[in-house]
Amino acid sequence: MAEIHALFDRMLETEASDLHLTEGQPPKMRLDGRMVVLEDEGILDAERIKGLLQGICRPERWEKFEILGDLDFAHSYGDKARFRCNYNKQYAGYGAVFRTIPSHIKTLDELGAPPVVHTFADYRSGLCLVTGPTGSGKSTTLAGIIDHVNSTSARNVLTVEEPIEFVHPVKKSVIVQREVGLDAPSFADALRASSRQDVDVILVGELRDLETISLAVSAGETGTLVFGTLHTNNAVKTVDRMIDVFHADQQNAIRQSLAVALKAVCAQLLLRRAGGKGRIAAFEVLVQTQAVINTIREGKNPMLTQIIMSNRALGMQLMDDCIDEHLNKGLIEGEEAYMKAIDKERFQQYAPRGVA
Repeated sequence: MAEIHALFDRMLETEASDLHLTEGQPPKMRLDGRMVVLEDEGILDAERIKGLLQGICRPERWEKFEILGDLDFAHSYGDKARFRCNYNKQYAGYGAVFRTIPSHIKTLDELGAPPVVHTFADYRSGLCLVTGPTGSGKSTTLAGIIDHVNSTSARNVLTVEEPIEFVHPVKKSVIVQREVGLDAPSFADALRASSRQDVDVILVGELRDLETISLAVSAGETGTLVFGTLHTNNAVKTVDRMIDVFHADQQNAIRQSLAVALKAVCAQLLLRRAGGKGRIAAFEVLVQTQAVINTIREGKNPMLTQIIMSNRALGMQLMDDCIDEHLNKGLIEGEEAYMKAIDKERFQQYAPRGVA
């Protein structure tokens, strides 16, 4: 057994989300959002950390890592769990971060997602975005949506990821999972190829550049249901980001296309539960209406906030309203609400001492 599996066992026993290994330091785990040092493991010297990392890395991947200084892949630890692995070189030597990918794909109900998120799977075309900062559970929510598609309809589903995280079992749909770097040169190349593969649903692991975003919007506009992620924390910033990535002379055209293609945005954050044990998700949801279409077309994105506030009956909700609801139910503490809120003034009374 690879030595690193003992560290993975500690992660699984404590329900840690991440394991951090850095040459010259002891291992660390992230528990309920906080970093915990594993002092009993001692300092990782160059020989030991190299052995840990090579223990689960194929020789050709290790050679690539030594040349490029970065490597992303997924590792299956039997039937216990999968881990998203990032190897990196930095000034102190080798480093790595491992993110736990649960073996069980949680349903949207188990994740506490708003009921309207279930309907994302029912669209036959368009673009649905799940957004949030790193570590906010975007991949987990998308896996729940794809599992809902797989459980309720017979469609041809393509996922393009780097690396593949959740492995979807055979249910009602055909699921094809492609890994960037192994099965396709890039997200954009995989998206272009999908037009010849009779695909109904595409999951794009990350909309990270202009070409990928352009292809995703085009696919959604022309009859495919596309899911993707962005590192934005609310609906307004998401729409801004989708448009701002394009050159000024292209922005009006993409605004017109995005207005039609964008069916929904689900922004999410993870908040520390009251008492410090476990975390709970908070969601902001925007769904397409004629008012949303017109607002995006006219470049009046800040007005989306008012549209969300006026359409709670359609399942829309603001992030801060969700945070406030968690706070009123005693699920989170005031300081956590203040730290994660979009509008800090709304939660000013809970600001940490010394914060104006």
